Amino acid sequence: MAKATLTISSKNYSSWSLRGWLLCKMAGLDFVEEQLSSSDPSTRAELLLLSPSFLVPCLTHHGVKVWDTLAIAEYLHEIKPEAGLLPADQAARAHCRSISGEMHSGFANLRAALPMNLKARYPDFKIWAGAQADIDRVIEIWEDALDRYKGPFLFGKKPTMADAMYAPVCTRFLTYDVDLDQPAAAYCKRIVALPHMVEWIKGAKAEPEELEELDAEF
Repeated sequence: MAKATLTISSKNYSSWSLRGWLLCKMAGLDFVEEQLSSSDPSTRAELLLLSPSFLVPCLTHHGVKVWDTLAIAEYLHEIKPEAGLLPADQAARAHCRSISGEMHSGFANLRAALPMNLKARYPDFKIWAGAQADIDRVIEIWEDALDRYKGPFLFGKKPTMADAMYAPVCTRFLTYDVDLDQPAAAYCKRIVALPHMVEWIKGAKAEPEELEELDAEF
C-alpha cells in the first residue's frame, strides 16, 4: 500500500500539478493520486493565475506534508537520492537549482499569454512581445544546458528536476505552435514523448471538465 498521497488539480490546465506529479514519478515514489475538482474555488484561482500562493501539488508522505513544487523536488531528492533528480556534480547541481528556480519564480508573461491546455492546438498563434522575451530566455536556458551537458536532457543522459520544471513549457510551445529552432524543438518532442508525460497527457485528454475562462480569448 502506498504511503504517499499527491494532491493535484486539473491535468489539462495545471502546470504546477504536472511538475509535482512528474517529479514523484521520476523519483520512483509509490504514491496515490488525489485530484481536486476544477469547481473547487481554490483550484479555479490557481488555474486562472489569481492565487498568490498555490497549495497544489501537495505531497503527504509518512505524515510529512510538502507543498510548493521546488520544496517537493528537494524533499524527493533527500529521500530518493539514487533517483538523480539533481546532478551528482556540485557545479551542475547549482546550475540545475538555478534554472529550476528561475522557472519557478519567473516567466509571468509566458504563463499569462500561453496557459497550459493539453487538449488544444492553436496554429499560427500570435505571440506578443512580452511573452516572446520569456520564450527567448527559455530557449537560451535549454540550449546552454544541452550544449554544456551534451543532452539529450538538460543535465545529461537522465531527466532531472530541471526537466520536470520545464516540461509544461514544452507542452505550451506545442499547443501554441511556437516557432523553435531545431535543438529546442527536438528537446520539446523528447520531453513529451517520455512515458510519464504520455501517461499524464492521456489523463488530461480524458478529463470531462473544462474551465471556460481559460478558453474564452481563443
